[in-house]
Parts: sequence; structure tokens; C-alpha cells
Amino acid sequence: MHIVVYGSGGVGGYFGARLIQAGHQVTLIARGAHLAAIQQQGLRLKSPLGNCLVYPAVATSSIGEVSEVDLILVCVKTWQLPEVAQKIKPIVQAHTRVISLLNGVENQDILTVAIPAAQVFGGLCKIVSFVEAPGLIRHASYEPTIVFGPLDHQVSPEAQVVEKALLNAGINTILTMDIYCEIWTKFLFITTVSALGALTRATIGEMCAQPSVKALMRQTAQEIVAVARAQHIPLPDDCIDKQFEIIESQPFETTASLQRDFLAGRPSELEAQNGAVVRYGKALGIPTPVNAFIYHCLLPQELKNRT
Repeated sequence: MHIVVYGSGGVGGYFGARLIQAGHQVTLIARGAHLAAIQQQGLRLKSPLGNCLVYPAVATSSIGEVSEVDLILVCVKTWQLPEVAQKIKPIVQAHTRVISLLNGVENQDILTVAIPAAQVFGGLCKIVSFVEAPGLIRHASYEPTIVFGPLDHQVSPEAQVVEKALLNAGINTILTMDIYCEIWTKFLFITTVSALGALTRATIGEMCAQPSVKALMRQTAQEIVAVARAQHIPLPDDCIDKQFEIIESQPFETTASLQRDFLAGRPSELEAQNGAVVRYGKALGIPTPVNAFIYHCLLPQELKNRT
């Protein structure tokens, strides 16, 4: 299987390395010093599940150089997705399938503007990883997992082929017929901690240890669930408690990628996370005061980071 990993940072770099280890033909899309390091020295991975060096690794900055692709894993930031969808459109053939592993609940809608819906699987991933240095990916915590499924809730041979490829690479993989519920569940987790972490400048452990901040986290989560249920997403009654069990099980020093990007002065996924909750809330008539407070407090700096 020829797999393109579009965006070979913390997420794409991890899954790309494991797929290469498993013998798949993988093309990594990267840029800058990270791309140069991969091309010259290979892609290095440090992980509690085993370190590896994949060398040589096929890497480029131009998707136009790639052809005959079976699967595209999109692993960029959410704010980059509209542009990336247009860039991958010319190489998507009838047999090609595309999965977004990004945070957020609007990604499949963005992809299907450029690509036929039948060729897009909804998807998400669960992993804490980042680029530690050019050409080096650090997997910090969480069992790396890919969850994906057809948008029409119907199983297909193509989906099963993708599932088999991922499983054979040792990647914990879940093929679901209710991908929207899975996407909103992941959204509940990441949006509860990310922007509030940027606002407080605190790790997940520090936020959980402060009762007043933990209460804000729970209020953030309650608003997200209200917005999801207004759209008929069947989140279970205990979904918030379960997500807090996961949040509190993370290493004390864990931070989310949104927080790291924001504090480093880079564009973040603020619009796709708390911003999306606020937009949905306005459209649906659901109050979202805590998400709105977090979003608007961070927005001035977010806009500055984008200039």
C-alpha cells in the first residue's frame, strides 16, 4: 500500500515511522529543517513502545511529486486543512482514500468540499507526541491510536483494507460505524484542556490540582456536550466523567499541542476548538459562556501569532 502522510510532525511522524517499519511504501510530506533532516538522516522516533530510525525515508515538500496513492493520512494543523484539501485533490484517484487525523469536528466537511465524500473517512488519533528536534519525533504518552470510519456509517472493503494495514503496523486501530460520536468524544477531551492550558500557562496536572481551574474545565466540557447533543450526537451520560478519568491519568507535565503552539507564538487550533464551540452554540441557541470567555481572552494573541 502506498501511503502519503501529509504533515510529518508529532502525529504524522509517529504513524509514518511505524508504517515504514511495517514495510509499507510511505511518502512523508514535510518542510523546512525537519524535511532536510529526514532526507539526510532519516526519521528518528523515540517512544516508550520502542525507538526506531527509518532510513532512508522518502520525504518531500511537494505533493505534486507523488502519484498512485492508496491512502492519505492528513496530519497538519486544522487551520491548514482547507489549503491542504485543495493540494491533495489532483492526486486523489478512484481507489484513494483520505483520513484526517486532526483535532476538531469540522474536518470531514472541509475535505469533502474538494474530495468526493465516498473517498473520505472520518478520523481522529489519540497520542501525545511532538517534534523534539528536526528529524526526531518524541512520543511522550498515550497508546497511539487511530479511530476512523465511513461517513455514511456503512462498512466497506476499502475501510477493511485500511484497518488491516494500520493493524499490521502495530497501530492500535478502531474501525467504527459511528465516527461522528467518536470525533465529538475526542473533541470533548482535547477542547476541555487545550485552550484553558494556554490561558493558565499550566500543565494538565497543575490544572487538575487546582479545584477552581478543574471546575472551569468541567464547565467547558458541559457546554461541549450540550452543543453535541443539540446536533443529535449520542454522547453517553457518563462521557464527561470518562474523559476526566483520561485527563487525570495523563503525566503531570503533559501539555496539549494547541497550548504549545500558542505559547511559542505560532498559529494554533483555537478556532477549531473553543471557537467552534462558540460558533455552534450561537447557531443552535446553546449558551457557551466559559468557552466564549476562554476563546475571546486568547483571540487577540492568536491573531497576532497569525501575522
